[in-house]
Amino acid sequence: MTRQQAEDFIARARTDARRDRLELPDGRKTALRFEEAAPRYIARLGDVGGRNIKAKERQLRQHLTPFFAAKPLGEIASFDIERYKKARGSAGVANATVNRELAVLSHLLNKAVEWKWLRAKSVKIVRHKENNGRIVYLTDDQCAALLTAAAADHNDNVHAFVMVGLHTGMRHQEILAIRREEIDLGKRIIWVPVAKSGAREQPITRELAAYVEGRMRMLPPGCEWLFPSPGSAKGHAHTIRKAFRRSVARAGMNPDQITPHTLRHTAVTHLVQAGVDLPTVQRISGHKTLAMVARYAHQSGSHIEAAMTRLETRVGQSKRPSEHFRAKQRA
Repeated sequence: MTRQQAEDFIARARTDARRDRLELPDGRKTALRFEEAAPRYIARLGDVGGRNIKAKERQLRQHLTPFFAAKPLGEIASFDIERYKKARGSAGVANATVNRELAVLSHLLNKAVEWKWLRAKSVKIVRHKENNGRIVYLTDDQCAALLTAAAADHNDNVHAFVMVGLHTGMRHQEILAIRREEIDLGKRIIWVPVAKSGAREQPITRELAAYVEGRMRMLPPGCEWLFPSPGSAKGHAHTIRKAFRRSVARAGMNPDQITPHTLRHTAVTHLVQAGVDLPTVQRISGHKTLAMVARYAHQSGSHIEAAMTRLETRVGQSKRPSEHFRAKQRA
């Protein structure tokens, strides 16, 4: 064999290794680095119809891949997981958010075993304990104050964002990705093609329908999005956090406590407090399970007290027969 033939063989072997076609005995296969595994994982999920692929891809691209980078999948240890949790916590990220990112990492490792990229999962991922305390939501007066403050902001999108959030309970990214063609003002629905629990029709109120109709008239002709952003690669705004924080502060509230997701909590809580049954709330909010909606049922005692008052009224109607029965017993 000539030197050139040997160099050609080495080059082909390296190429095959990168393409995961190197046929070596077990234990001698090239270690797959995290930065290589992540795009393959997303591609495979796309082929098999995986769920929440865009969210997983974003979490990998923005957080997980930069952190684990060249780390071989099989060498990720508990120490690495704890370092990741500490780094994200130091950046001010909520435990629930970190847990969702860890869930993506865990799913990737499980699939790596299933797809024969790993012999076995190398680490048990321990997630944060989340705070299951009271859900933060806005009162009627706070909703009005926030809408007024948002209307005064120089960002034209933030007032519309707050309106849609309070009147629907839609998620941050669902709102910003609304296309004009997905809005049916006659039926008062917005079609949400991409959501955690699958595509759905989002009901809207009459007030919001009238507001959206006026907003669409003011948008430039041919504008595809309800929240356009010419500087964005996708053509629509991808975040509203800075303008939202300004509006919250202007309304006299704490922007570290009141986030865009608070609008969703507010809408769902107000529906429950209004006495709407939980299955209907789930239909409006797009939650995956009734158990997730049930968390909102204890946020205010007012509707519970009203329900107990109704029960008391009904039970009170049978008070006289009960007294008559007790009187007979005494006799």
